[in-house]
Order: sequence, then structure tokens, then C-alpha cells
Amino acid sequence: MLAGACTREYCTHSQRREKMWPRASVWRSWTAVLAGLACVRAEDACPPACACDRESGTVSCRDGGVSGVPGDVPQWTSTLIVRGRNVTTLRRGAFGANGTELDMATLSLASNMIRVIEADAFFGLPRVHMLDLSHNCIEFISAGAFNGLVELRMLCLNESILPQVAMQLSAALASKSLHNLHRLELAGNRLRSIPLASLDASNLHQLVLVNNSIETINRDNVTSLGQQRRTRVYLSQNPFRCTCDLEAFYYWLKNSSQCPDAALLRCSEPEAKRGLALEKLRGEDVDCVNENLEAVSYVFLGIVLALIGLVFLMVLYLNRGGIKRWLNNIREACRDQMEVYHYRYEQDSDPRLANVAV
Repeated sequence: MLAGACTREYCTHSQRREKMWPRASVWRSWTAVLAGLACVRAEDACPPACACDRESGTVSCRDGGVSGVPGDVPQWTSTLIVRGRNVTTLRRGAFGANGTELDMATLSLASNMIRVIEADAFFGLPRVHMLDLSHNCIEFISAGAFNGLVELRMLCLNESILPQVAMQLSAALASKSLHNLHRLELAGNRLRSIPLASLDASNLHQLVLVNNSIETINRDNVTSLGQQRRTRVYLSQNPFRCTCDLEAFYYWLKNSSQCPDAALLRCSEPEAKRGLALEKLRGEDVDCVNENLEAVSYVFLGIVLALIGLVFLMVLYLNRGGIKRWLNNIREACRDQMEVYHYRYEQDSDPRLANVAV
């Protein structure tokens, strides 16, 4: 009886609350629905001066009078293209929206006049596979610029790095986050050496160094290339100096297939070998032993000639008295002879002597 009474009392109380607050319940429901719709709209909103295609997951933000990195990138974005926006500086978490991570796979930032890349600039993009930073003017790049890009497979930095940033680039490429990097493009950056010393190239398949200022490749870099046998290095349009310093690289090029464009490599110096293909060089052209022996031979020849000249000068000095008398005798003989010629000339030119002869 007590249980039944409690049940009836509870039901009556509930029915009474529903009769008293029907409008409040409905209002709360509508508020929740509107809040959900607002969130959906915010997530789907396309950034200003951008074109969005949800079906392909592409957001393209090109020059439209708006500067800087677009904010509030939709969560469904898989490809973000930003060009001509005068970004200048990529700050920490530049692409993070309220601290949330994006499932973006491709990020293209080519031709944006980027000058500075700060540490953790790509924080919040752990699933980016391809990053394009080509055709910029990078003056500073932090050592932690690529932190967090643990799934990055392809990095393009063509015509972007100023010569004084080469050391900073090597430090940035040393990031442990780039252990899955498969392709690295550094064409047209006037680099003078291969940035393999600090790069974790265990998974690197392609290294593009076309159109740089590489004159020689030292033995340490050749050793690194030999250890990374899966890496293919593209080196055409570089001004190689075909001298003794190129010996290690020359023999690596002969015995390895890691340089697909080896047939396009040309000598720029010395003048006698300009335009000559590296593959057509002979072993003696880059043989350090022969070159050193030739240099020693020239030095020895110079020493011998100097000694001969010194001996000759000593002989002249010791015989200076005799040489002086000999020169005087020659002078007197020449004077006597000239006087005889002069006397005969005067006789032949006198007309009276000519009449006597007739």
C-alpha cells in the first residue's frame, strides 16, 4: 500500500510539473537545436576571399585583397591552397583553429612572400602529407619550424631559401618529425652543399637539388649518399669544378645508380673542361695523386731554373774583370774598323782624287 501510494504521488507530481512548465521545455529544446545548427554553419563557413568545394575537400584562397593566413578553416578541409596573400610570417599554430587539429593532407603556400617561419608554425596539422613552400623569400627559418609534421611525405622549397639561410635550413631539416619524409625539393636555391649532414634520410627516396651552386661534393656527403642507397639525387644544372676535389664524387657517380640525371652533369671549371660531361672524364682528370705530382714537378723545375740562373750570375760576378777587358777590346776593335771605313769614304767622295785617277 505504501509503495503504491508513493508511486501515485510521484506520477501526480510529475504531471503537475509538465502542466506548469511546458513552454520552458520547448524553449530549451529549440535553443539546443539552434545552437547545433550554428555550430554546423560555423564549421561549414568558407573563409573570406576563398573558394570552397566540400565534395573534394578543397579550400582555395588566392589574391583577393586579403592578406595573411585564412582563419577558421573548415574541419572537412583536406587540401588548402593559399597564394598571393602576402603572408610574410608564419607564426606558431598559424593554421590551428581554437587549438583543434585539422585532418588536412595537402597544404600549398607557394608564392606568398613568406619571409619568416617560426617554431611550431604547422602545429595542429599532424596529418599533412604534402607541404609546398616554393617561390617565397625565406630570410629566417626556426630550427623547430617543421615540428609536428609527423606524417609529412613531400616537402617543396624550390626557389625559396636565401643563401644566408642554408645553415638554418639544415637545422630545421634535422627535426625528428621529418622521419617519414620521402621527397625533398630544394631546386633553385643557390645551395653550395648537400644538406644531408643533419637530415634524417632513413626514408628519403628523392632529393632534388637541380639548379643550385654546388661546385663539388666532399667525401663526407658521398659517404652519406652511399649509406642511403634508396635515395635518388637530382643534381643537373650545377656548376661543378672538375678538379681533384671531385674525385670521391666522380667514382661514386661511376659505380652508383643513385643519380638519375648523371648524364646531364657538366663541368664549369677549369676552362679547358667547360661543358664536358662528368661521365666522360677520365680517372686521371680527377686523380689527386697525379695532380699533386704534377704540381711538385713544376715546383722542382722552377727551383732548378732558379739555381741555374744563380750560378750564371755568380760566374759573371767572379769574371767581371776579364769580361770588362773583353768588352773594351771589342769596343776598340769596332772603333778601328769604323775609322778605316770612314777614311775610305772620304777618299772616294773627293772629286780631285777622281780626276787624278782619270
